[in-house]
Amino acid sequence: MYSLNRSQLIGNVTRDPEVRQTSTGQVVASFSIATNRVWTDKMGQRQEKADFHNVVVWGRLAEICQQYVKKGRKIYVEGRMQTRDWEGEDGVRRYRTEVVVENMILLDRSGMPTGENRNFQTSSAAPSAEQVSSPQPKTPSVPSDKEEEMSLDDLPF
Repeated sequence: MYSLNRSQLIGNVTRDPEVRQTSTGQVVASFSIATNRVWTDKMGQRQEKADFHNVVVWGRLAEICQQYVKKGRKIYVEGRMQTRDWEGEDGVRRYRTEVVVENMILLDRSGMPTGENRNFQTSSAAPSAEQVSSPQPKTPSVPSDKEEEMSLDDLPF
């Protein structure tokens, strides 16, 4: 039997990434993303709810986060869900569910130098500095006889 552990989020960064190194020298960044949901209830009233997601990024991708990801930026992340547990200093068992990011796209332009790639991904699911690839652009294909350039303003979100 197969299973799938995949998470895709588009939202706003709620705090600047906290970047640190593990005892083995691995770079890791953590931050959170807010996603919003809007619906109309049975009474016809508009309702809104924000959900907050913990995000963890490893290796070269974590270094990129330190440089470009800032509070308030619109971001797309893709990765796997992971729940960690530990015992706190008070002896209470604690749990934290987070998205371990493998792919990331910065969706707004603020803070990005002209011509800079906005799409970043790891080359593997394993969080290893040696396994993180350089930023790779993802070029959309436009089925047309005439070449058209696509911009962020053309995206529906």
